[in-house]
Amino acid sequence: MTAETVPTPPTAPTLPVTLTHHFADTLPELAVEWQAEPAPDPQLLVLNEPLAVELGLDPAWLRTDDGVRFLVGDLLPDGARPVAQGYAGHQFGGYSPRLGDGRALLLGELTDPAGRLRDLHLKGSGRTPFSRGGDGFAVVGPMLREYVVSEAMHALGIPTTRSLAVVATGRAVQRDWSMPGALLVRVASSHLRVGSFQYARALTAQPGPRSGDLGLLHRLVDHAISRHHPAAADADDPALALLEAVVAAQADLVAQWMLVGFVHGVMNTDNVTISGETIDYGPCAFLEAFDPTTTFSSIDEGGRYAYGNQPQITEWNLARLAEAILPLLHDDEAEAITIATTALHGFRPRYAAAWDAGWRAKLGLAPESSPASEEVVTGLLELLQTDHPDLTSFLVHLRDGTARDHVLDIAAFDAWHERWVALGPDHDLMARTNPVRVPRNHLVEAALTAADAGDLTSLAPLLEAVTAPYGDRPDRPDLAAYAEPGPAGEGYVTYCGT
Repeated sequence: MTAETVPTPPTAPTLPVTLTHHFADTLPELAVEWQAEPAPDPQLLVLNEPLAVELGLDPAWLRTDDGVRFLVGDLLPDGARPVAQGYAGHQFGGYSPRLGDGRALLLGELTDPAGRLRDLHLKGSGRTPFSRGGDGFAVVGPMLREYVVSEAMHALGIPTTRSLAVVATGRAVQRDWSMPGALLVRVASSHLRVGSFQYARALTAQPGPRSGDLGLLHRLVDHAISRHHPAAADADDPALALLEAVVAAQADLVAQWMLVGFVHGVMNTDNVTISGETIDYGPCAFLEAFDPTTTFSSIDEGGRYAYGNQPQITEWNLARLAEAILPLLHDDEAEAITIATTALHGFRPRYAAAWDAGWRAKLGLAPESSPASEEVVTGLLELLQTDHPDLTSFLVHLRDGTARDHVLDIAAFDAWHERWVALGPDHDLMARTNPVRVPRNHLVEAALTAADAGDLTSLAPLLEAVTAPYGDRPDRPDLAAYAEPGPAGEGYVTYCGT
């Protein structure tokens, strides 16, 4: 698959961790054995101790020199086979047939104490055969952004990859200027993505002795079913059942993004997981003023991945998954397209149901839909689009009775409010479903800028705030700032950090 020389693996004493290599064994066509670039002076910046315990790892050991060297891939247990994963992808609508882990590495899989298989993955670990001219490294700010936001999403109950650690490498990385290098240690139920299927399909389409051989696609489908959607194995058509399961998982996921105002920023097909977990927190941010056209990414000049476009982009991405597995759905291409289209038609009603149910809960309404509740939800969304209040704090103010002070059209709000109150909203339910604290963009940026300069003092309180998003904290006045939107009128731009 590549003519590049695999770096010599590090020698290691016996380590208190076992890494398996199911992905590499099952799908060798999608994996290149590789090693992380040695870190000159690895220093642990932040360790997710609760996640370490959940994985069956000893946090005290991870803080030792050997533990930190393990986290950066410099020291691995016997039998580990790190690989760079191959995948394709549509990036901002344009197809790239060979992307892959250009600055990342799957160290292997852990089996946690609950018996779940979890990927242990590095981001920013150096060049691989997929690097396409990049240096393969990452810097402190973007890696801490992924740590903060992914753990905030987990606390919000939204399916996500997790962050185990961020480690400074001691390497200066050249971007627009020299920046301190770092890598992220990421945990996921797997790193299978729509782009994995696109790459497998492309390999079967290449001329040569393997042209038309669907064995790889079959193995990939079976592997995805085993890892994420085991019920599909018993279906009459497992490939179709997998597609339907991924459609449902992604519809539910993106509805949850929309309900908290999360803007992913780079919804390429290589960032759409088969598991339904959020992955890749590059140019992400949280909506403040409610505006469906909001985009934060510096490279999303056309607004393709704007907040309001996220559902339709997800549906488009899922269509690319369906295209990749068409040969498995039926021997006749026209019939396969019909089958795939029917499965894709499940996205919109599934998304709408999750969106509507989510808004009813956020408004403290009964879970059963009714014409009156539909009118109230629709009316609120119209108010939000007209007045553009801060989404998170407006819903908190609605619960505590002060929302009227934060709108411009008082008459419209009063008329809507009367209809809402008539439905008997449950304020305790609202408290459970509307976060008070989300990663406020200006506070995240301030913490990352300070961290780039070597000052981590603002990181711990930021993490404390965003990983406990629900509930008022009158006993903690220091957390009040984490519930407030940024300065009005200030634009916010995010960058991928590559």
